[in-house]
Amino acid sequence: MSLFNLFGESEKKKQPTKSEAPSHWVKCSSCQSLMYYKEMEKQHNVCPKCGFHLRIGVHERIALMADEGSFMEFDASLKPIDPLSFVDKKSYAARIDEGYAKNGRYSSVMSGECTIEGSPVQLVVFDFNFMGGSLGSVEGEKIVRAINRALEKRQGVIIVSASGGARMQESTFSLMQMSKTSAALAKLSEAKLPYISLLTDPTMGGVSASFATLGDIIIAEPGALVGFAGQRVIKQTIGSDLPEGFQRAEFLLEKGSIDMIVPRDELKETLGNLLKLLLP
Repeated sequence: MSLFNLFGESEKKKQPTKSEAPSHWVKCSSCQSLMYYKEMEKQHNVCPKCGFHLRIGVHERIALMADEGSFMEFDASLKPIDPLSFVDKKSYAARIDEGYAKNGRYSSVMSGECTIEGSPVQLVVFDFNFMGGSLGSVEGEKIVRAINRALEKRQGVIIVSASGGARMQESTFSLMQMSKTSAALAKLSEAKLPYISLLTDPTMGGVSASFATLGDIIIAEPGALVGFAGQRVIKQTIGSDLPEGFQRAEFLLEKGSIDMIVPRDELKETLGNLLKLLLP
């Protein structure tokens, strides 16, 4: 009698399906090279062959930037309402619940206070995994509250953008966050407190048209896609081909739209030096 027959069919080891099986390889979205995922983790998700900076999650981003154990989250309980009862392929409420089940948060923003190289700062990080990092009422409120904390404590503000733009499910409520956050940043400027904007791949739409490009210093990661409308829309609108590398960080640096491009492994040191230079 075989071992399987001895214990019965129910005792057989269940084989994972293709979707359940863990993936041990990561493909670079730029050069299409395959890398072992543990090696990519050691490189902070930077392709060792072409140097392209792949997207990373919000927790990995905070761990990369903040001093160990210093980050304290605020406003985690804020949850968006559905004022328009919006439904496309599924309801807005269902999408929010799905986002929470996937990410453990009700918004695309994690905000809090930390130190970077010993300097205290209010840190706001967008998560592209939550509804494409879209900007809604809760995201705008978290940003404004972070700015208000900075004003109260005389600290700087860093916002890490990774977003497809304003959230269509909230319509005008989402668009209002562009002016709301910009007005709050104006108060920060009047108080002579620094705001550093970090643009990561991608930073598009209403986010790039508001707070993301209002920084006293604007930093981008190498190869980050930054712009308002997509390239195809622009090309169809103006009826001509776009320059090579259009809307990439290197193109924007050449044209003077950003201040510097900083590789991921040099980011913490750069931010720490800037904060020491700019904080009172």
